[in-house]
Amino acid sequence: MISWTHVLKPYERHMSAAGMLGGFAFDSVSYGRVDHAVTQTLLIVYLLAAASTITLLHFLEARPEKQGALAAKLRAYLPAATQFALGTLWSAFLVFYARSGVLAASWPFLLILAAVFIGNEVFRVYHSRLIFTAILFFFALLSYAIFMVPVFTHTIGTFTFLLSGVAAVVVFAFFLRLLDKLSKGTLGDLKWKIAFGACAVFAVFNGLYFLNVLPPLPLALQKAGVFHSIKRVGAVYKAVGEPQSWTAYLGVPQVVHVTDNEPVYVFSAIFAPISLSTTVVHTWQRYDDRRAQWVTQQRVTFAIIGGRKNGYRGYTRKSNVAPGLWRVDFDTVDGRLIGRTQFAVVHEAPTAAAVTTVLN
Repeated sequence: MISWTHVLKPYERHMSAAGMLGGFAFDSVSYGRVDHAVTQTLLIVYLLAAASTITLLHFLEARPEKQGALAAKLRAYLPAATQFALGTLWSAFLVFYARSGVLAASWPFLLILAAVFIGNEVFRVYHSRLIFTAILFFFALLSYAIFMVPVFTHTIGTFTFLLSGVAAVVVFAFFLRLLDKLSKGTLGDLKWKIAFGACAVFAVFNGLYFLNVLPPLPLALQKAGVFHSIKRVGAVYKAVGEPQSWTAYLGVPQVVHVTDNEPVYVFSAIFAPISLSTTVVHTWQRYDDRRAQWVTQQRVTFAIIGGRKNGYRGYTRKSNVAPGLWRVDFDTVDGRLIGRTQFAVVHEAPTAAAVTTVLN
């Protein structure tokens, strides 16, 4: 009889990597809105699962006299359960932060998050070690609080971000206190090592936020486009633009042909949670070849109201658009990049017939 355990053993790491990537792909499709009750419930359940498995394992470790069959099985399986709970959280966080962030601005944080997501699998043997899992748990708490506190307070900005940090620290302090009690006070110097690691994580998050690297969750760009005209008709916007090459989907700047003083319109649909009201900024910039840098030409602010599934729609326009490479950044009021659209302006009549697009 074939032993599949022996047959598959050499491919264990490949299967694990494939499972991890497959799980991430599934999460990318299955996770809906960040403010959805199901999403919130799932994330809270996984956080509680991580906290419970870490606590139970070290409750048993502090009681060596408990050597029964059940205790032995729990000691063997609890690290894997912790790894699963944290891995699921990293996958969800990577999905939500990637949706909200722009790679050009947020790549350092997204790289850190991806490294933690992958490292959760690579360093699975360390999930039995309290310092390792406790610091990862604080990382998860802080990642969760940063985009969930705005959902509950209906506000964004520096104060809300700092409040998120305070909430994560308070919960983590309670977790450490409970862990210390259940471990019969045997944590000793480990508490200070855990606290030092948590402080380092906290400092990194704050540094990335004030450097405008942290993605602006819970806001997320749903759709953007460049057109010759935009008009609201009832519940929809009708936009007239040019047909674009397939290369536009690969990130190649869209080409816009204009004549005389014809204005250029830029549309955005930005998702925000229910009841959250804030202000966004359309920052028009033109690339200066002589100075080799982007130069701001116009900034337009307008208010958005959260709750709409496809995002709050709005547009700005600019006349007398000089030829060359342009981009419009969609920013929060505190300067974080929600999204960006880039296009090239050519001063000549369009060569193809105009296309009307309905923007729902």
